[in-house]
Amino acid sequence: MWVTLLKYAKRNLVCLGLAAALLSTEAQAAEWKPGASPSPPHAEASVTDMKFIDERMRDLVVSSPTMGMSIPVRVILPVHWREEPTATFPVVYMFHGGDDDYTSWTRETDVEALTKNSDVLVVMPDAGKNGYYSNWFAGAASWESFHTHELVRLMEEKFRANRSRAAVGVSMGGFGALNYAAHNPRMFRYVASMSSYVDLNDPAVRLELALGTAREGIDIKRVWGDPVKNADVWRAHNPAAMPRAFRGVHIHLSAGSSQTGPLDTGRPADVVLVSILGEAPLSGQIERFATSLRSEGVDVTTHLYTPGTHSWPYWEAELHSIWPSVMKSIGL
Repeated sequence: MWVTLLKYAKRNLVCLGLAAALLSTEAQAAEWKPGASPSPPHAEASVTDMKFIDERMRDLVVSSPTMGMSIPVRVILPVHWREEPTATFPVVYMFHGGDDDYTSWTRETDVEALTKNSDVLVVMPDAGKNGYYSNWFAGAASWESFHTHELVRLMEEKFRANRSRAAVGVSMGGFGALNYAAHNPRMFRYVASMSSYVDLNDPAVRLELALGTAREGIDIKRVWGDPVKNADVWRAHNPAAMPRAFRGVHIHLSAGSSQTGPLDTGRPADVVLVSILGEAPLSGQIERFATSLRSEGVDVTTHLYTPGTHSWPYWEAELHSIWPSVMKSIGL
């Protein structure tokens, strides 16, 4: 039975957001100091193209000096964007999961309708299919620098974002949101991590990382180095290893029981199986992480629900549940 499950998991593991990405096979090793927030680049990111999707939604092409490439970013403008041309607005950064892209939140949820009466800027950047929201240990990928320095500055200068910020992420995106908050104190007032692995030392996470990298034909050491020789780098990207770093921000953690329910009806059997496997180890991690956060005085809430699999219908429901708290945290 487990052999069959692992075959399904290996074939479909991209859905879990735990597979590594092959971003640059020719890249040279980049030095990174664990525990330190990346330094802002000297050159500024710029918008090189903009597509009008509807009255409030825009798709941007952002040239990133740090990444050395252009990256798509979708934004939803505040309701009174035009009526108040000198006003600044709170911002919610929304991070997608693995094997997905910047369109996922608007493709899979009604986030635009959810914000129809809100003066909030919603920013949904691409993060690579499996970029791990990290500045890679060996490679040109510098997702953290792009998201937390270049993009933040660009949104402030060109889209009138202010410094009242929240972050919401699913799966790999929730992992990224947590790391960004830990590495950049006071950047976010509220962080919601949905169905995200929070402990890189958990055996289930290590197994899925191994399966994912084997499937992609790459080495996870390119992302954070060798788990033993570069244990400090792994620790600096492991939320569970740095609970004290989350002081001053409200952390919301959620995950399903991995049991299927009505929201899974009509989905292909193999996809449901992967969703079950992807969610199964998360509740235990989250409970332990929440306990350690509380012991450090961090303001944390959890929502462990039944039924619930690793899938968008449950994340959309969670988004609706937390939205009033997100808005309150940024002053709306």
